[in-house]
Amino acid sequence: MLNETEKQQITQLVHHWVVPAIGCTEPICVALAASKAAEVLGGVPDRIEARLSANILKNAMGVGIPGTGMVGLPIAIALGVLVGKSEYGLEVLRDSTPAMVEQGKAYIDAGRINIALKTDAPEKLYVEVVAHDADGHKATVVIAREHTHYIYVAKDDEVLCNEPLQPNAHAGACGADIPTAKSSLQLTLRKVWEYATTMPLDEISFINEARRLNGEAARLSLQGNYGHCLGKVLSRPLGRGIMGDSIYSHIISSTACACDARMAGAMIPVMSNSGSGNQGICATNPVVVFAEENHNTAEEMTRALMLSHLTAIYIKQNLGTLSALCGCVVAATGSSCGITYLMGGGYEQVTFAVKNMIANLTGMICDGAKPSCAMKLTTGVSTAVLSAMLAMQGNCVTSVEGIIDDDVDQSIRNLVSIGADAMNETDHCVLDIMTHKH
Repeated sequence: MLNETEKQQITQLVHHWVVPAIGCTEPICVALAASKAAEVLGGVPDRIEARLSANILKNAMGVGIPGTGMVGLPIAIALGVLVGKSEYGLEVLRDSTPAMVEQGKAYIDAGRINIALKTDAPEKLYVEVVAHDADGHKATVVIAREHTHYIYVAKDDEVLCNEPLQPNAHAGACGADIPTAKSSLQLTLRKVWEYATTMPLDEISFINEARRLNGEAARLSLQGNYGHCLGKVLSRPLGRGIMGDSIYSHIISSTACACDARMAGAMIPVMSNSGSGNQGICATNPVVVFAEENHNTAEEMTRALMLSHLTAIYIKQNLGTLSALCGCVVAATGSSCGITYLMGGGYEQVTFAVKNMIANLTGMICDGAKPSCAMKLTTGVSTAVLSAMLAMQGNCVTSVEGIIDDDVDQSIRNLVSIGADAMNETDHCVLDIMTHKH
């Protein structure tokens, strides 16, 4: 049974990891660092340098930047210094306008931005920005491990923040440590289940903001043509004729719609999970659509959403914010747990769903943030539904099959071992292919 300290720590953890974001969080993270550097410098920099980890570069190369109609890092950095406000966090570009986008293009054309790989980056998520003014002053900002975690801020020789990374703690901007699954808070799937299903409803109802934001993102997506329009294709008569007009097809189309808009750079906020808007969408929309069409109660939907998001957080806290493993594997595992609960499943059925998901999707690569991520999300959430259906029939992949263990937490650790360690060489190969295409 959870003690009071654990309950408080888990609540704090969810608040820390489930936050609004506008745009893909990797280029937005770089924009945030650029914005902070400009603020510390005291004005728009004369020139700016960005040294980035390979995973940041990979996830920022082909994704749309909100409100610009452009892709990639230069416009994100330009808008960060021109209009960004670091206090907005992952919504740093919230105040951008078409006029500012034009100024950003001019800033880029003037050759003021230099972007390079940080070959010796200590973390997979690492952003180092140095802003220079015309008088020879400079401001340095470093974000690492988490998208909003400043570990170093300085103006010339004056160090304003210096928080070396700790191995077992995540933190805010030079602030208090946040408990993680590797620190004093030892999460297990059983604890995730207990928290989601037994906490007083008013203490977890904040998770419903994810339902509002991500549902609205799906609806707004239908008003434009974003990315590959996968959500629209699934929602049109042709899509309905092939896929049917069912809970299953509605889950897939809602998830794809929200992802289409986000990856194409729509100025639409979504609720993220573990630093990823797509993971937030994947952990939210399937659960909400199922609950609404299955006529579950408001309480059941709230608890299912918390179960979904907290499961994803639990896995990601061990896997790491960025990895070679596609994040939809993790987030869809969370949504499968939520859907299983909404189907009337108990803890045992939820463990079955997790094992089914790990057996099926482990190994899906992350080859950067881009419009086609919507296709991967539909793969994840369709598998989430199938895994829940199997679980409710008492069927799950057993320990004699592949990487699955009788212990569900060990199965999760096996997934993490592959995604965080074994696939590192895959990550290098993917980035090499992406940067050497002709």
